[in-house]
Amino acid sequence: MAKAAILVIDDESLMREYVQEALVRAGHDVSIASNGREGIEMAGAKTFDVVVSDLKMQPIDGIEVLRAIRAHSPATACIIMTAYGTVDTAVTALKEGAFDYIMKPFTPDELELAVSRALERERIAQENQYLRAELNRRYDFSAMVGSSEAMQRVYEQVQKVADSRATILIRGESGTGKELVARAIHFGGARRDRPFIKVNCAALSAGLLESELFGHEKGSFTGAHERKIGRFQLADSGTLLLDEVSEIGIELQPKLLRALQEREFERVGGSTPIKVDTRIICTTNRNLEESVEKGQLREDLFFRLNVIPIVLPPLRERKEDIPALMDCFLKRYVQENNRPITGFAPESVELFIEYDWPGNVRELQNTVERAVVLSSARVLGPEHFSFGPSRANRGNGNSVTVRIGTTVGDMEKELILRTLEKYNQNRTHAAEVLGISVRTLRNKLKEYQGR
Repeated sequence: MAKAAILVIDDESLMREYVQEALVRAGHDVSIASNGREGIEMAGAKTFDVVVSDLKMQPIDGIEVLRAIRAHSPATACIIMTAYGTVDTAVTALKEGAFDYIMKPFTPDELELAVSRALERERIAQENQYLRAELNRRYDFSAMVGSSEAMQRVYEQVQKVADSRATILIRGESGTGKELVARAIHFGGARRDRPFIKVNCAALSAGLLESELFGHEKGSFTGAHERKIGRFQLADSGTLLLDEVSEIGIELQPKLLRALQEREFERVGGSTPIKVDTRIICTTNRNLEESVEKGQLREDLFFRLNVIPIVLPPLRERKEDIPALMDCFLKRYVQENNRPITGFAPESVELFIEYDWPGNVRELQNTVERAVVLSSARVLGPEHFSFGPSRANRGNGNSVTVRIGTTVGDMEKELILRTLEKYNQNRTHAAEVLGISVRTLRNKLKEYQGR
């Protein structure tokens, strides 16, 4: 655990010394205050990373201390110490902005864990602040490339919803830039200074995803050795991006629906409602209406997700944007790799415009980056580029032969395995090119192994 400046406030000397000793032993710089008024004065004179304060104190209680410190130093994480009989008041403290509360009696390890979580959140906040200028540069609307009519409609929508609290659903094929648009919405609106947190819903099992989203209480299941703060809470007052939201299992959907409707949830194994002001942005490359018809997605959840839909066009439907995208990525990777490349040959531009780009903007970006890194030429010609499986009909050796009598299942298997081979077993890239999720690809491979 990183060393931090911590202020301990408690009017009981034994508890004050116990907490001080535990935190000093953990390597922290610890200051102590014997009452709320003294604590507020010390916090006004010095900036602390974390404040650990008792709840029941006289004449100024922990809630008043919390309000004063939050007003003076919003970045300081406050942890409230409370006894069993004051849990309701501790919940009030959370609503007032406390990071967490810890129940007495607690062990040094439990205290250190609470402080560690607070410092981790502070680290994330500082990192967001440090990267804000760069993020604004890269995700500002003006930096998004494309002057086509289709993209102009997207820009207009993005600007309209940037300050909205409503749930936003970004739809589009893999590689069209859904996460880029989500970041542009966040960093272009009033929440830009608050957390932006992403969860890949396809990468986790249902049980792990529930814990990741909503958190869990200590002892709530096997292996839950400590309380975990969920992403919904970590993104409070900011934005939570649910990537590939269509991959959330049917058993978790009611809890997600309630969180979206009520902006309230309980941790796994917990009973205390947690209120948040978290704006939700979801992305999907699936036909959600079809998922509803198949019983894979609750209809009421679909309506809740689809409050503000934004549809991103595939690159093949806005080919007039391709030259600008080529130039944008060329400049970026020439600078990053310190290469002497000055531009593209006219034949290369024609080649890019003719190509279908099944992996959309991401595939184009990767194609330009690869050529910049591997080429020593000053001008990039057609010979410097290699393309994915969709150019099979152009005779580049990527074709898959269809034999009479071959089943659709066998054809699918061959296509998947050939694509994996093409991309050196990189499942993420292969899934993007195939237009399926990583989870679907993983399930298909398990199916093939069982045959």
